[in-house]
Amino acid sequence: MHDLETTEKLLEYLLGFVTENRKDKFDELIKHRTRYITVVLEDLFQPHNASAVLRSCDCFGIQDVHIIENRNTYNVNPDVALGASKWLTLDKYNEKEYNTADCYRQLRDRGYRIVATTPHTDGCLLDDLDLEAGKMALVFGTELEGLTEEAIARADEHVRIPMYGFTESFNISVSAALALYHLTEKMRSSSIDWHLTSEEIVYVKTAWAKSSIKSAGALEKEFLKQLSSPG
Repeated sequence: MHDLETTEKLLEYLLGFVTENRKDKFDELIKHRTRYITVVLEDLFQPHNASAVLRSCDCFGIQDVHIIENRNTYNVNPDVALGASKWLTLDKYNEKEYNTADCYRQLRDRGYRIVATTPHTDGCLLDDLDLEAGKMALVFGTELEGLTEEAIARADEHVRIPMYGFTESFNISVSAALALYHLTEKMRSSSIDWHLTSEEIVYVKTAWAKSSIKSAGALEKEFLKQLSSPG
């Protein structure tokens, strides 16, 4: 990652290759992006569900998705995601046999409290989750087994979505969509300062610009070369 000053110059340069309509879209949508709530996905393996969650995150303005790969590799179905992944910041944790603890540690270092979503604890209901208590990372588990025992035990809080039928749980993509709709609506109607910082806006818009230009890599390389050249 480049320093802020370099990134600002790079962004200005790249926007010269982006249509006015797309630039206006960036300016409008960045107002609704947030890192106050982030999403963690532990070991999802069905591309349809993995992709649907990304699509929901983009639609609700969630910028970051943290992907834990323990046994399963996270694969995206482009027909379901509809390009959502290129507008999101995806962090993957897959260097060890069990990566959940590393993910939790890094999130806490960034000031997040870990909120595990599971119907199998005495955690609070979604409506009772305290948004004012600080930034939160919502953790969702696999389609069949849910979160691992360690993921639940290491969490700071637990939350569940109320259900009134015979089925024990919602599909993972449905759970994420329900939770994000409820929490982002509640967040936006609160006095919480949930917007991206001016510095974050620069980095996110630069990533968006790169995703909008086919030759972005070559353009960036050439720009940085010119920037570092004397005179």
